[in-house]
Parts: sequence; C-alpha cells; structure tokens
Amino acid sequence: MKKRKLQKQGFMKSVLVLMISQVFIKMLGLVYKLYLTNREGFGDKGNAIYSSGFQIYALFLTISSVGIPGAIAKLVSERVAIGDHKGAHRIFKIAFITFGFIGFCSSTILFLGANYIANSFLQIPEAELTLVALSPSIFLVSISCVIKGYFNGRECVKVTANAQSLEQLFKTALSVILVEMIAIVSGTNTSIMAAGANLATTLATFLCFFYLAHYYYTMRKEIAWEIKNSVNYTPTRVRKTIKQILSVSIPMSMTAILGTINKNVDSITVVRGLKKFLSEEQAKIQYGILSGKVDTLVSLPMSFNMAFATALLPVISSAKAKGDMETARKRISFSLLITILIGLPCMVGMVLFAKPILELLFPNATSGSFIYQISSLGIIFIVLEQTVSSTLHGLGKILAPAIALGVGVIVKLLLNLYLVPINPEVFFLGGTAGAAFSTVMCHIVAVFIEFHILRKNIILKLDKKKYFIKPMIAVVIMGIIAKIIYIFAIPKLGEDLALILTLGMSVICYCILLIILQIFSKEEIYMIPFGKKIYEFFNRIRRNQNLKS
Repeated sequence: MKKRKLQKQGFMKSVLVLMISQVFIKMLGLVYKLYLTNREGFGDKGNAIYSSGFQIYALFLTISSVGIPGAIAKLVSERVAIGDHKGAHRIFKIAFITFGFIGFCSSTILFLGANYIANSFLQIPEAELTLVALSPSIFLVSISCVIKGYFNGRECVKVTANAQSLEQLFKTALSVILVEMIAIVSGTNTSIMAAGANLATTLATFLCFFYLAHYYYTMRKEIAWEIKNSVNYTPTRVRKTIKQILSVSIPMSMTAILGTINKNVDSITVVRGLKKFLSEEQAKIQYGILSGKVDTLVSLPMSFNMAFATALLPVISSAKAKGDMETARKRISFSLLITILIGLPCMVGMVLFAKPILELLFPNATSGSFIYQISSLGIIFIVLEQTVSSTLHGLGKILAPAIALGVGVIVKLLLNLYLVPINPEVFFLGGTAGAAFSTVMCHIVAVFIEFHILRKNIILKLDKKKYFIKPMIAVVIMGIIAKIIYIFAIPKLGEDLALILTLGMSVICYCILLIILQIFSKEEIYMIPFGKKIYEFFNRIRRNQNLKS
C-alpha cells in the first residue's frame, strides 16, 4: 500500500493555510463589492437590495448548515483521536443524508416564500428576485459543509481552505460577468442586476460542491484503508447518531443563527426607522451604506482571525478527548493573544482613516465615514468573540456562545428601535449611526459574557501586561506615527498614495513595536511557522549588538 495522501496538519500550519485562504477570500469579496458599489446603476441602492435579500438567505443558510462544519469537525476529531475512523466516517455519512434533506427543505421554503418575505418583512419588493436566485444554494452549501466538517475533524483544513477560495473566486468572476450582461440587456435595472449578483453565489456554491465531491472521491481508497484498520469502534443506531449530531450542530448553529439575526435586525428595522425622517429612496441608500460598504470593510480583520477560530475547535476537542488539557490551555492562550494583536491595530487604523479609505475604495460612493468609524470600534470585540466562541465549543460548552450572543442581540434590537428613528441632526448617534453603535454594544456584551464562562471552565493565566498593556502601547504609538506620516505625505503624494504608504508603514511599525516590547515568549515564537529561524535571527542581532557595546 502506498503512503497515504491524507495527512494531518499541525495547529499553526492549519492556521497559516486558513489565514491565507481567508485573506484571499476577503480580498476577492472586496473586489466584487468595490465593483458593484462603483458600478453605474448599482451603488448604495443596489447594495441595499443585494444585502437585504442576502441577509434573509444567510439566515436560512445558517439554520440549515452553518453549525455543520464545527459540529462534524468536533465529533469526527473525537473519534479519530481514539483511532475510531470507522465511527468518524459513519458520522459523516449519516450527517450528509440528514443535512441534505434539511437543506433541500430550506431551499424550497425560501423559493416559495420569496415574495412574502421581500414585501412584508423587508419592505423592499425588489429583493424578491435576489431571494429566488439564492434559494438553490442552501441545499448545495448544506451538503458541502458536511464534507468540509469531515476533513476539518481530521485536521486536514487545506480542503476547506481550497474549497472556500475557489468558491469566492468563482463568485467574484461570475458576479462581474452576470451583472455586466444584465446591465447591457436590461439597461442598468438595479433590482435585476442585484439578482444577477446573487445568482453568481448559487453558481459558485455548485462549483465548490463539485470540487469537494471530487476530492472525497480521490481520497476514497485512503479513507477505506483507515476504516479497515479502525480501533475502538462501537456500533450505534442511526437514530442515536442523528441525535448526537444534532445535539452538537443545533447549539453550534444557534450562535451562527443569532449572528445572522443580528444582521437581520438591521435589514428589518433600519429602513423602517429611517423612513420616520427620510424618504424611502434615501432610507434604502443609507441602509446600503451600512450593509454594503461598512459591513464589508469591518469584516475584513475577521479573515485573519477566522483561521485561529476554525483550527482551535478540533485541536481543543481532540486534546480534551485525550485528557491533555495543557495543550488546550497553550493553544487558547496563544490564540487569544494573536486575536488581540490582530484586532487592535485594525480597529485603530479604520477609525483614524475611515474617510480616506472610503474615498480610495469607493470613489463613486464616498459617503458613510462616521458610520464606518462607529462600526470599526467593534472590531476588537468581534474577533475576540470569534476566538472565545470557538474555544467554548471545543470545551463542550456548546450553548454558552449562543446564550451570550442572544443577550447581545436583544441589546442591539432595543437600541436599534430607539436610536434608528432619531434624526442624526438631533442626536449624533441617531439614524444609521445608531444601528452601527448598537452592533458594537451587542458584541461587547457577548464577549464579556463568554469570557466569564470561559474562565469558569479552564484556568488561563492571562498576564495584563502581556495581553493588554503592551498591545495598547504598541497600537497607540502606531496610530500617532501613522497620522504623522499621512499628514506629511499628502502634499507630496496626494491622498490615495499617501494612504497606501501610511497603511504599509503602519504595519511595519507595529511589527517592530511588538518585537521591541517583547510580547512573545520563546515558546510562542516557536509555535509560529518558521518561528525557530525567526527567533535565532533576532537572537544573532541581539548578540552582535551586545558584542559591539
């Protein structure tokens, strides 16, 4: 028998693969969002139609599938950890049939209910076509998620990374092609163009499923070999296995469902609230600014951090199954540190340069800088919520993140109902800015509740100086230097080039500050890919400086 191709990846290698994939995905997502927003006949109004339909679709999708990869990864990793490959594969087969059925039912409901949802819930009749166009993809994503979860549970995250990257690549290309074709045929009809952009999502999910199915087919001999050599297999009835899968996937889905509901709070309340002091057309444009441009940019830092959140779950589940809580503790602490170091500079950078970023990326639709600044304040809490939520799932506290986010969503809904109908000329946090502020408060509440639960379930030694004080010092200095560079660069380079230069120099400056402040320990540096070489390189520099002195 030839050497098996299906190999596990280490934690940091998994993180690196996922991080590259997520950054690639977000960049492609930004490309087609830039194209749509700046496209004549689309703009902020098109974003409102596109996003309102997409958020309803996302809710159906979340109910049908979003908890699947994490749930299957957790259950499979627990079986694989004790050598029960047969049991792991049985979970995969039963999950495939179960969620295929659930996904098909959800697709049917969305397709048949598109008219009612668009007119009654969203009060954006043009969104009906977008819902119809998106409906088939729920079934495709549901079965695709089962395959992703199976390979994630085997710590082979490259499969998921490749599938997500290909899906986003196809989605971006098809969005541009379909929207251009529709614009030519329909004479830039905004609602039909928005439907075409969402149809691209359905076509991309089909191509993603095709890739995953093909990969599974190529691995069937290696999987069969592992099943044949499986140990510790305990037969269970199909009904019991379905119950086991659902008992994990439903609570995990609850967190994702509440996250989607969080977005749907805006899609349902913002246009309604804004119509108290704006025309319907202006209300849609304001919602388009929030849901199209601002949400897209604020979610970019999540692409870096999503890698840790995804890779953490199977690692912690596996460590817990083996009784190796020390490994789990180290991975959690390191991931929290990286999350803080990612979130803080992104938050500060977006708050300081909100207006020039919008002018650079959306030259044909530059409004919304204040809304963008308010939303950016929530970045650090959003990424922390990602990491802590995944950690709690891995530790078996499946419902905890859902409860925490549920409280946050209630806070958001109440704030939206109060703030959005207020004219911003009367109160600066009224209107769309109020919706942005309520989202920030939602994530603050959720993170504090999740941290409280986490510290009750595992002892983490989080030194305040290392995790909070030093990162804050680094990010404040970075912000000051960035502002100085930008001010001096504008007269010579112009606003756009000055911004690009400033952001690039800020990243370099921030990395240097992290090294000077010695935030990472030797062990943590070794956890980073090529960490040993990096540590030895800086050690040599330090020794040479000591010899000179």
